Amino acid sequence: MWVNPEEVLMASALWMTERANPYFILQKRKGHGDGGGGLAGLLVGTLDVVLDSSARVAPYRILYQTPDSLVYWTIAHGSSRKEITENWEWLEQNLLQTLSIFENENDITTFVKGKIQGIIAEYNKSHDIREDDDTDKFKEAIAKFHKLFVMPEEEKLVNYYSCSYWKGKVPRQGWLYLSINHLCFYSYLLGKEAKLVIRWADVTQLEKNATLLLPDMVRVSTRCSEHVFSVFLNINETFKLMEQLANIAMRQLLDNKGFEQDRSLPKLKKKSPKKVSALKRDLDARAKSERYRALFRLPKDEKLDGHTDCTLWTPFNKMHILGQMFVSTNYICFTSKEETACSLIIPLREVTIVEKADSCNVLPSPLSISTKNKMTFLFANLKDRDFLVQRISDFLQQTTSKIYFEREITGSLSSSDDERSALSSEGDSDRQFNLNDSRVPTATQALMTMYRRRSPEEFNPKLAKEFLKEQAWKNHFTEYGQGVCMYRTEKTKELVLQGIPENMRGELWLLFSGAINEMATHPGYYEDLVEKSMGKYNLATEEIERDLHRSLPEHPAFQNEMGIAALRRVLTAYAFRNPNIGYCQAMNIVTSVLLLYAKEEEAFWLLVALCERMLPDYYNTRVVGALVDQGVFEELAHVYVPQLYDCMQALSVISTISLSWFLTLFLSVMPFESAVVVVDCFFYEGIKVIFQLALSVLDANIHQLLSCKDDGEAMTILGRYLDSVTNKDSTLPPIPHLHSLLTDNGEPHPEVDIFKLVRSSYEKFGSIRADVIEQMRFKQRLRVIQAIEDTTKRNVVRTIVTETPFSIDELEELYTLFKAEHLTSCYWGSTSNPMSRHDPSLPYLEQYRMDLEQFKVLFALLFPWACGTHTDDLALRVFRLLDHNADALINFREFICGLSVMCHGDLTEKLKFLYKIHVLPGGLMLESCLNVQHSVFCVVKKMQTPDYRMYLRLWNQETKAKLENMKDLPKLNQSQFIELCKTLYNMFSEDPSEQELYHATATVTSLLLEMGEVGKLFCSPAHKTDEEDEDERIAVPSRSKQERHQLEDSSPKDTATSCAMLLSDDDTSVSSYSVLSAGSHELQCEDIAEDTVLIRSGAAAAGHHGRRGGLPHSVSIDKDWAITFEQFLASVLTEQALVQYFEKPVEIAARITNAKNVRKVGHQHMSLSDYEISLSG
Repeated sequence: MWVNPEEVLMASALWMTERANPYFILQKRKGHGDGGGGLAGLLVGTLDVVLDSSARVAPYRILYQTPDSLVYWTIAHGSSRKEITENWEWLEQNLLQTLSIFENENDITTFVKGKIQGIIAEYNKSHDIREDDDTDKFKEAIAKFHKLFVMPEEEKLVNYYSCSYWKGKVPRQGWLYLSINHLCFYSYLLGKEAKLVIRWADVTQLEKNATLLLPDMVRVSTRCSEHVFSVFLNINETFKLMEQLANIAMRQLLDNKGFEQDRSLPKLKKKSPKKVSALKRDLDARAKSERYRALFRLPKDEKLDGHTDCTLWTPFNKMHILGQMFVSTNYICFTSKEETACSLIIPLREVTIVEKADSCNVLPSPLSISTKNKMTFLFANLKDRDFLVQRISDFLQQTTSKIYFEREITGSLSSSDDERSALSSEGDSDRQFNLNDSRVPTATQALMTMYRRRSPEEFNPKLAKEFLKEQAWKNHFTEYGQGVCMYRTEKTKELVLQGIPENMRGELWLLFSGAINEMATHPGYYEDLVEKSMGKYNLATEEIERDLHRSLPEHPAFQNEMGIAALRRVLTAYAFRNPNIGYCQAMNIVTSVLLLYAKEEEAFWLLVALCERMLPDYYNTRVVGALVDQGVFEELAHVYVPQLYDCMQALSVISTISLSWFLTLFLSVMPFESAVVVVDCFFYEGIKVIFQLALSVLDANIHQLLSCKDDGEAMTILGRYLDSVTNKDSTLPPIPHLHSLLTDNGEPHPEVDIFKLVRSSYEKFGSIRADVIEQMRFKQRLRVIQAIEDTTKRNVVRTIVTETPFSIDELEELYTLFKAEHLTSCYWGSTSNPMSRHDPSLPYLEQYRMDLEQFKVLFALLFPWACGTHTDDLALRVFRLLDHNADALINFREFICGLSVMCHGDLTEKLKFLYKIHVLPGGLMLESCLNVQHSVFCVVKKMQTPDYRMYLRLWNQETKAKLENMKDLPKLNQSQFIELCKTLYNMFSEDPSEQELYHATATVTSLLLEMGEVGKLFCSPAHKTDEEDEDERIAVPSRSKQERHQLEDSSPKDTATSCAMLLSDDDTSVSSYSVLSAGSHELQCEDIAEDTVLIRSGAAAAGHHGRRGGLPHSVSIDKDWAITFEQFLASVLTEQALVQYFEKPVEIAARITNAKNVRKVGHQHMSLSDYEISLSG
C-alpha cells in the first residue's frame, strides 16, 4: 500500500534489508515471519505492541533514498510479502530508469514524492474513497484492529487505549480497542499473544472502582465471566466511552435503534488531539447534546453546536452572573456556575435582534439579544464574540426560513403572531369539532375550568390563599419575565414548592416540561394525527377503549362523554405517533390529569414530553424505564435509609411499591389534590422529586416498617400513610380516593400535609443530583435489559422443550447462537431490515427472527446435511419449507423444528423432509416460493436393528392417516428429481463411507429413473398423437410386464432383485463418478464437486457450470415423468449404506461447540458472550 512519504532517520534500526537498488530499499521487520528472529525478534514484537507501532500490522516497507543523502523516506507499507513485492516491481519497471535522467538529487526527491502522492490521489478517486477526519495514525490503528480481531470493514473502531488486562494474578500490558459493537484487547509479550473479544450486547455490568492495589480499574462482567482492566492514562475518558457504547448496545436490544454516524460534524481544528477519530467526536458530541437537552428540557432532535463562558446581566438583582452560554440549532441557553442562581432558555423563533454592544472596561465584549415579548438579554465577557454572532445569525436565518416553510405547508391564515392570536375561539371550536363525531361535544379548554363552580359569595380562606398565590406568580412574571424566556431562579423553585395556582397549572406545566417548544414548532400536528387515527383499530386502541372508564372515574370530568372523548383522542393520537410505545396502562391516569389542567393539544404535548424525555422507556411494553428506576430507588434506599433497606429487601416491598408510585407519579396512590402538587414539582425538577418523595415516605414510616412481618402488612402501612396526605390549600371539592378502599378498617392515620412532606423531602434528600441518577440508571439499565433477555430465552425454551428432543441446555445454547447471528447481521448489514426481525412487542417466540442470509450461516454450522458447494442451495430449500407463513423470516421454533428432524428424526421423517424440500414448486428465488404448510415433526424412538425389512413392515403397519399423509405429498417431477440427486451426492462428500454411499446413491437414482419411466405408461393421456406415442415407446426401455410389476410392487426381495438388474456389468469405481447403465439409458454424474447435475445420455452437458441449482439450457425435461414419496422411500430402503447414514444419530453438542468458535474472515460469528484469552507462543 502506497503511503504519503514520511521521513525516517534510522533505516536499519529493528529492520532487515531484503532487496536494494540505488534509490529504493525493501525491508522486513525483525521478529516477523518464520523463526521469529530469536530473542531479538521477541523483544521487537513486544516493543511494537507496547509502543503501538504500525510495524505490527505492516511488517514490510519500502524506503526511498538518494545515493548521497542520509535521510530516508517511507513510501510504501505492506502486510504481506506479496503486497510489498507488487509495489517493488512497479518501482523497478516504472521509476528506476526515469530517475537516472535527473542530475539534481532534490529534483529526484521532489519527483518521487510527487509521483507517490499522485498514485494515492488517483487510487482514492477511482475507488471513491471519501476524505474523512481520521488521522494517518488512527487509520493505522483501524487496520491493526481489523487484522488482529478479523473484523469486517463495517465494524467501526471508536478509540483505543493503552492499559493492562488482569489474567488471574498476572497483568498483561496491551491495547484496549473500543468499537461500536465490541470491546477488544490485544497483548503480545515475549512471544505470548493474548486476545479478548466481548460483544457490548453481552455486558451485564460495567463499573469503575478502586482498590489498594489498583487505584483505577474498570471491571467488565458478562453472564459467564469477569474481566478487569487497569493502568489507564485517562480512566475517566475511557470509562465514559465504554458506558456510551454499552448504552448503544442496550438501546439496540430494547428497540432496534442501532448506531448511525452523524456526518454533519464540523471539521477538526488543527490543534485538535491527533488520535481522536471522527466516530469518537461524534459520540462526544452526542453525549454533550444529551446533557444539554436534559438540562434545559429541549426536544429530542436538538443538537448542541457549542458553549462558552460568559456573564449574564440579571435586571431583577442588578448583577452580572457568571455562567455558560449554550448555542444550538434552535435555542440559546444559559446556566449559572452556581447551580440554582439562574437559568435561561431563548428559542431563536422568539429572537428579533442580535447585536454587538459597545465594549468597555466594566462590560467587555457584550452581546444583546432582544425577543418578541420585549425582553432584552445582555451577555458579556464572550471570548470569540464575532464568531458567536455569526453562528447565531446563521441559525436565525435557518429558523426564519423554517417557520415560513411550515406556515406555507399548514396553510396558515395569518403571517404574524398578533393576527394569529386575534383569531376567534369560535374558529378553533369549529376546527376541533370537525375532527370528531358530531354527537360528541368537544372540550375546547382545560376540563377543570368547565367543572369549577365559583360564585362571588363563595369567597373563603382557601380561595383567599389561592388568590395570593396567583398574585405572587403575576408579580414573579413582572419581575422575571413570562413565557419560555423567563429567568428561572431559586425564587421560581420556591413558588413551585408552595403550589401552582389551579388556573396556571397547564401553562406552567407546558413551560417547565419544555412541551411548549414542541407544540410551537409543530402547528397542526396534533389535529392531523387525530384525523388520521380516529376510526382506526389495532391492539393499542382496544386497550385504550378498555381503560377509558377506569381513568379517574371519581372525577366528574370523566363521568360524561366529553372528558372520555378527549382522553380517547389524546391517547389514540399518541399511540399513532409512537407505535413502539403505543399504549401502556398508567398512561390513561396521567393523561386524564393532564387534560384537567391543559387544553387537548397541550395535554398531548405534555404526554409526549413525559413518555419520550422525562420518563424514558417507562411506558413501553416491558416498562423498562420504571424497572430501571426501581433499581435506582433500591440503590438510593441503601444509601439514605440503610437501617430499613435490608428489611424492605427481605419483604420485597420496594419492587412492589415503586412501580405504582413511579408509573403514575403518585396519582394512583395519593388523594388527587395532593398528587397534583407532586406533579407540579416533577415538571419543574424532574425524576429526582419522585425519588426524594419516595424516600421521605419510607423514612416517615421507618419504625412501623421495621416491625412488619410480611409484605402485606408493610403495604398496608404505606397505603394508609399515603391516603392521609392532604392538601389543605386545595379549593377543589374533595374527591373520593379509590386507593383508600384497599386499606384496613383500623384507626385513620393522622393527616400529613403535602407541602410539609415535599419540603421535608428536599431538606433530607435534596442532595440527590440528576447526574448521579443518570449514572445509576446506566448501571441498572444493563441489569434490567439483560434480565429481560434472559427471561425471554427461558420462556422460549420452556415453550418448545416439549416439542423437541433437544435438552434444555442445548436449546439455550442454540437460542444464544440464533440471537447472536441476528445481532451480527444488525452490526454488519443484512438483506432485510433488523426492525422487521426483532420486535420486542411480539410474543417471546417471535421476538427474534432471521432472514435467509442469516439462516445460511447457521445452516452451514449446525445442520448435518450442510456439505460442499451445494450448501447454500440446500439452505434455501430448507428455509422455504420452514417458513410456513411465507414472510421470508423464520422464528426460533421453526428453526428448531427443522434442526430436530435432521438430528433426531427417524429414517422416514428425514427422508420425508428431504423429499419435501425438493418438491416445493418454483425456482430458487425466495420471492417465488409458495406458502407450504409444514407440520411439527414428532420424534419416533430409534429401532435397534438396521434391517430395512423391519422398516418396510413398520411402514406398512402405520395408521391410515399417515398413509394418507404420504399420499398427499405431491409427486416429484424430473427437474426436482435431478435437484434431489444433486443434494444426495453433495451430502456425502465428507463422510467416511463416501465411496459406498455414492455407489448406493447411483443404484437408487437409477432405480427411481426406471420407476418414473414405467409410471408414465399408467398415466399417459388418451389424447396423445401417434407420433408422441411412438416417441414414448422408443424412450421407454424394453421391459416385460412382470419386471414392471416388480418395480411398482417395491417388495424387499423384488426391489433388491430389480436394483441388481439395473446395475451395469461394467461397474467402475464410484470415486471416478461412474456411468451406470440402466437398460437403454445412462445416468451421468458430472463433476460432483462443482455442483453435480444428473443428466440423461444424449443430453448435452454444456452450460451446467455456473447455473447453481438450475438445469442446463440444453437439457430437455420430460413433463410426464414423476415419482412418489413412497417410491423414493422404498428405493432408499434397498440400500443398507443409505439406511445407516440416515438413521445415524447426530451429536448437536459438538456442532454447537464448533459454531461458537468459528471465525470466518470478513464475517465473524461471535456466538459466545466473550472469548476467553487465547494464548499462543
